[in-house]
Amino acid sequence: QDCSYFNSNAVPLKLSFQNVDPLGENIRVIFKCGDDLRQDMLTLQMIRIMNKIWVQEGLDMRMVIFRCFSTGRGRGMVEMIPNAETLRKIQVEHGVTGSFKDRPLADWLQKHNPEEDEYEKAVENFIYSCAGCCVATYVLGICDRHNDNIMLKTTGHMFHIDFGRFLGHAQMFGNIKRDRAPFVFTSDMAYVINGGDKPSSRFHDFVDLCCQAYNLIRKHTHLFLNLLGLMLSCGIPELSDLEDLKYVYDALRPQDSDADATTYFTRLIESSLGSVATKLNFFIHNLAQMKFTGSDARPTLSFAPRTHTLKTSGRIRDVFLCRHERVFNPSKGYTYVVKVQRDNPGEVTFVQRTFEEFQELHNKLRLLFPSSLLPSFPSRFVIGRSRGEAVAERRKEELNGYIWHLIHAAPEVAEVGTRGCGEVGTAPGPPARGVPPLPPPSPDATWARSLGKVGGEVKLSISYKNNKLFIMVMHIRGLPPLQAGNDPDPYVKTYLLPDPQKTTKRKTKVARKTCNPTYNEMLVYDGIPRGDLEQRELRLSVLSEEGFWENILLGEVGIRLRDLDLAQEKMGWFALGSRGHGTL
Repeated sequence: QDCSYFNSNAVPLKLSFQNVDPLGENIRVIFKCGDDLRQDMLTLQMIRIMNKIWVQEGLDMRMVIFRCFSTGRGRGMVEMIPNAETLRKIQVEHGVTGSFKDRPLADWLQKHNPEEDEYEKAVENFIYSCAGCCVATYVLGICDRHNDNIMLKTTGHMFHIDFGRFLGHAQMFGNIKRDRAPFVFTSDMAYVINGGDKPSSRFHDFVDLCCQAYNLIRKHTHLFLNLLGLMLSCGIPELSDLEDLKYVYDALRPQDSDADATTYFTRLIESSLGSVATKLNFFIHNLAQMKFTGSDARPTLSFAPRTHTLKTSGRIRDVFLCRHERVFNPSKGYTYVVKVQRDNPGEVTFVQRTFEEFQELHNKLRLLFPSSLLPSFPSRFVIGRSRGEAVAERRKEELNGYIWHLIHAAPEVAEVGTRGCGEVGTAPGPPARGVPPLPPPSPDATWARSLGKVGGEVKLSISYKNNKLFIMVMHIRGLPPLQAGNDPDPYVKTYLLPDPQKTTKRKTKVARKTCNPTYNEMLVYDGIPRGDLEQRELRLSVLSEEGFWENILLGEVGIRLRDLDLAQEKMGWFALGSRGHGTL
C-alpha cells in the first residue's frame, strides 16, 4: 500500500522496503529507469563538497543532501526524504494559480509549526537552506527548475531534486530558454524570509549569507574545476568538453575581488526575485500536472484544510454576509462576517472570510465541476483603491448574490460550495456564537509618522588600499515611512568633506518602496593619499527620491576617517539621524 509511482516523464517508482531493524521505519526509495543517475550522483557530490567547505568555515547552511546510486545504465535508486513536500503541492493548495501568490509557503510552514518558537526555527532553517540552494544551483548551472523538483521539509529545510540538466544546459521552448532566471528565488520564498510582503532586516541576513557562501566557494574554484575535469571522459553528455568547465569558471568569477563578487551576486538575487518567467514556468507545470493527476482526493481549502462531511458537520441551510470589518493584520484590508445557519433551527455560527478566500473556493469548485454548473464569480479588479470601504460594501452585495446562486445550484454543487463558505477553518479571527468583535487597529496601523522624522541604521564596509578609499554600502534598516504612511524610495549619497566644489559626490541606485533596502554597491574614491584621508570626513545621506519634487532626507551620518583604523576593513552599522558624527 505504501508503494506508488510519480507522474514525471520517466514514471519513477516509489518503493517502500521493510527495515531489518524492528524499531525502525520503512525505508523509502525512488527507483528510476531512463535517467542517467551518474549525473545526479556527481551533482550531489559537488553539493556535498560545498557543504563541507561551508561547515569548515563555520557556516552551517542546513543543507539536505540525500543519497543517490546508479545501479546500471540509465537506472538507479534515490533516497526519499521524509516529511517533505514539493512546492507544487504546497502552492496548489491555494488554487492552480498558487504559484503567483506570496503566502502558500509561509502558510504551510505555519500549519506544520503552530507554536511561535517552532515557526521561527523553521524560518531560520529556510533562510539558511534557501541561500545554500541559490549558490549551489547557480555555480553548477542546474536547470529544468520547476516547482515539482524543489522540496520543502516541515522543519523549513528547502532542497532540490532531479539533476537531469546541469552546467547551463537548459531546456528550450523553440529559441527561448525555459530557465530564464539565474536561479530559483521567488516572491513566496522572500515572503517567508521577510515575515510579510515588505523587505525586512532578515532579508539583509539572507543576502549576506548568499554572498558569504558564494565567496567561500570561489576560493576553491580550482578544486571544483579539477574534480569536474576528471569526469570529462566518463560519457556524461552534459560534461563532455572544456566549454562545460568554462561554465563553472565563469559562474565563480575567480578574477573578481570578494567585494565585486558580493555586488555581482546581490544583482543576481534581485534579478531572480524580479523574474516573472519562473512563476510562469511553475504555473505551466501546475496545468501540465493537473491532467496527469490520478488521485481521487478532493482539493482542500487553505483556510479550512479539514475535510467536512454531511455526517460529521451537518447540512448548511443558509449562508449570508452580514457586514464587512476593517483589518490590519496580516495586511490592511477587509474581512466579511458570515452568518452560517444549519438544519438544526438553533444552530447559528459566525465565521470570517476574505474576498480572496471566496475566490479560492470558486477556483477549487472549478476543478470539481464544469463551469456551466457554477455561478459567475465577482471580478476582483476595480478602478481606484481596491481596499476602500465602498468597494468592500459593493463586494459584499456581489458575494451574497454569488452565494445565493451557489445554494440554488445543482445539489452536488450546493453541498460542496456552502460547506466551503461556512465551515470553520483558519480564517482571520475565531468563529463564535455571536458576531465576533475584531480587535481595534494598532496606532501604527492608522497613523503615519510625520514628515521630517529621521532614523534607521546603515551597514557599511570601509577599507583603504593603494590610495583608494572603498565604501561598500550594504544594507539599511528601520527607515521612517513618509508622511502619508507610504514606504520611501531610498538611495544613498556620499561626500568627502571638505568639498566646496562638490566633486566627491557618489550615489547608489534607488531602491523602490522599502524601509529596509539592500544595495551591496561599492563607492570608490581614487587618488587620496593617507595623510589627506585623515583630514576628511565621510558625509553619508539617505534620501527618498521624489520625482519632480525635492528629495526627502531620511537620515544622515558623518564619519571622521581619522577615527577609523583603515589598515584593515571596518564593517558595521552606523546610526542615521540629523547632522552629527556617527559611531559603529
